[in-house]
Amino acid sequence: MEEKNTLPTLENADSKEFAEAVMAVLDEKKGREITLLKISDKTDLADWFVLCSGTSSTHIKALADEVEYSIGLRGVKPISYEGRGNNSWILIDYGYVVVHIFSREAREFYNLDKLYREKSKEG
Repeated sequence: MEEKNTLPTLENADSKEFAEAVMAVLDEKKGREITLLKISDKTDLADWFVLCSGTSSTHIKALADEVEYSIGLRGVKPISYEGRGNNSWILIDYGYVVVHIFSREAREFYNLDKLYREKSKEG
């Protein structure tokens, strides 16, 4: 695998390429149930949601920290970061891609996977 500091910049990446890069970081850190949802035809919030589950509050924080760090090395900083200190859900907003890292319980409760898939069937 390439060293992180030799990876190409994501500054001009399209939204899907960017989302896939985030997914790769989450996968490398052993994120669970990593899902990419196209939401651009359902909302103006973003083009994509990247959903991921962590196994513990420590794992959730490590996943979020690694996404912010690794994507930052590739030239992109988040617009906002919600949930620091939260043990169940961290959100990292990159504008056209929003990353949600959940505990298993929070992911089941908010059920964004189902909510946005159902909307796509309606639309």
